[in-house]
Amino acid sequence: MSSGQPNFAEFKRLAGQANVVPVYRAIVADMLSPVAAFLKLTAGNESSSPQGRKGGSEARPYSFLLESVEGGEHVGRYTFFGADPFQIVRCRGERITVERGRHSTSAHGPERETKGERREESGNVFDFLRRASAPYRSAALPGLPPFTVGAVGYLSYETVRQLERLPARVPPDVEMDDAVFLYFANLAAFDHVQHRLFLISNVLTEEGSGSLQAKYHAALRELDRMERRLARPLGLPRFRRPHGPLRVRSNMTRERYEQIVERGKEYIRAGDVFQVVLSQRLEVPVRVPPFEVYRALRVVNPSPYMYYLRLGEVTVLGSSPEMLVKVAGRSVEYRPIAGTRPRGRTEEEDKRLEADLLADEKERAEHIMLVDLGRNDIGRVSEFSSVRPERLMFVERYSHVMHLVSSLRGRLRPDADSTAALAACFPAGTLTGAPKVRAMEIIDELEPTRRGLYGGSIFYSDFSGNLNSCIVIRTVLIRGNKAYLQAGAGIVADSVPAREYEESMNKARAVLKAFEMAEKGL
Repeated sequence: MSSGQPNFAEFKRLAGQANVVPVYRAIVADMLSPVAAFLKLTAGNESSSPQGRKGGSEARPYSFLLESVEGGEHVGRYTFFGADPFQIVRCRGERITVERGRHSTSAHGPERETKGERREESGNVFDFLRRASAPYRSAALPGLPPFTVGAVGYLSYETVRQLERLPARVPPDVEMDDAVFLYFANLAAFDHVQHRLFLISNVLTEEGSGSLQAKYHAALRELDRMERRLARPLGLPRFRRPHGPLRVRSNMTRERYEQIVERGKEYIRAGDVFQVVLSQRLEVPVRVPPFEVYRALRVVNPSPYMYYLRLGEVTVLGSSPEMLVKVAGRSVEYRPIAGTRPRGRTEEEDKRLEADLLADEKERAEHIMLVDLGRNDIGRVSEFSSVRPERLMFVERYSHVMHLVSSLRGRLRPDADSTAALAACFPAGTLTGAPKVRAMEIIDELEPTRRGLYGGSIFYSDFSGNLNSCIVIRTVLIRGNKAYLQAGAGIVADSVPAREYEESMNKARAVLKAFEMAEKGL
């Protein structure tokens, strides 16, 4: 058994101050990629079947990978990944199901397989998220990455019905939970600056049996197991290449989309809203392993928030450019994106389109309106007069589009926390419109199917009150042999329906290209 940090004497001291203590090992990782490390740590490649469940090396059913390319151009410092959560939480409406101890883990003491326990309760999903983290106090060790233990998961758009009274005009037609949270005690973090890989096994000192020393040594054994997995050879995925073009089906025709845009404009002229975001859902068949689609998407559309979540029967993968809200200590950050142009074919054309976007009065007015909405959202949980714009209306370029972006920052009130900030900003005004509640009522009326995941949030939160979340756009939900993605456009008084349809398709194009690229072979 190899050593780890801290040593046992320091671990014991920290255990007297906190009930979650990380034990870690840092290894040089200049010859290992995050994708390869993730596949090795989660039991190898996905199999020859599209869902990775038959033949080949079977992937673990619950795992996550979080990557980042800042501003669409610079690799973020950290990549996080892990498998085998010690707790799985699923929410449908106010029914919450909690599963614990299904997997082998060192977090509760010496490694052992348990049958696990399952319980059900009812309540608000945001309140549960706060309660679930409240019992834990994490020890802070200098030099570790910003995320070492906690929850990774999603909140679908549908969870807004726990915050606002909204009509449920149509029943859900895709089988999925409203929210899923996975709680990880063991995870890994790539430091792309120092080219080091941190292997982290947290000890939950007040849970499980055994002495502190036994729990410490169990954590060291978990680090050994992680290292052994990383040392295994990585085989290439084997699957049959599909034949024929990718079949894409929308939940509405182009004519119907343009009709709901006109209806949205009628509501704007009547004074119901200033803007409403109307979207269409696309469905494509899954003919390759989902992770191949993610690999293609991270190449086609590198973004600040890239994620791959295995959630049992459902897989979520995406490449979102837009933060929902970020809390670090008492600082709260919000980055609204509103205003879009397609990318040019040359640098000169890019510059022309960028200048056109910055000079477009319609886009600027829409953007400022949504900046104000975001300022109001984080203002609900921030100290008086602390919310300030850091940067206002700058352009970020992505693979297929460029966006108009602003950055706001405030300071949390003493009585507010990261969960309150998440609830205050959820869902993002850039995916609903303004005023937010009336816009959501119109969305429920005009869109033919429930939004499901689209417009919700992917997030991680630790046990020290920090949180990072993005808006679910450029994202795919896979269940069985079907994949769903959704894209929309912000409708204002002078919107041209045909252009709004094209904007929605432009936003979906990167994801569709990733499917095509994965099917042709990487």
